[in-house]
Amino acid sequence: MLEAAGVPFRVVEAEVDEDRAKASLRGLGAADLAMALATVKALGVRAGEGDLVLGSDQTLELDDGAMLSKPASPEKAFSQLRRLSGTSHKLHSAAVVAERGEPAWSGMETVELSVRPLSDDFITQYLHAEYEAIRWSVGGYRIEGPGVQLFDRIHGSHFAILGMPLLPLLSYLRERGVVPS
Repeated sequence: MLEAAGVPFRVVEAEVDEDRAKASLRGLGAADLAMALATVKALGVRAGEGDLVLGSDQTLELDDGAMLSKPASPEKAFSQLRRLSGTSHKLHSAAVVAERGEPAWSGMETVELSVRPLSDDFITQYLHAEYEAIRWSVGGYRIEGPGVQLFDRIHGSHFAILGMPLLPLLSYLRERGVVPS
């Protein structure tokens, strides 16, 4: 997304054990957890003087407040998609920009997604074609591919579904002079 938007960047992997971070943040609600994980990731990168570090994360919240994660197996993905079938859920997408080891900006967008009723045959065919692409996606879908067929309504930012609140981030980067205004 950053490349397509013309934002200069380089990828640096955060020195973060995400499972350990999640365990230490147990008890947070879905939106707060997304923001906390984005913060941990932004602060988990060794940056040079004057570098801005972007961390982002997403959480998927069901109507009852339960959260889903990245499906660890095709069977887990099947179970998650069956659970989402015919229901709505929220996807919280958070981003944090750190500078000099401190958060300098944060943004959050929440998208409401309604999954149409899915047959077991459809889920099986979808996962046969898409599992390798969706195994790292919270909830087990990618709307930028065949996963868009899972939904009958989406209310909110396309960019937030793809991974971060891009428009608010771009506004901040314009304020900072990183991208032209």
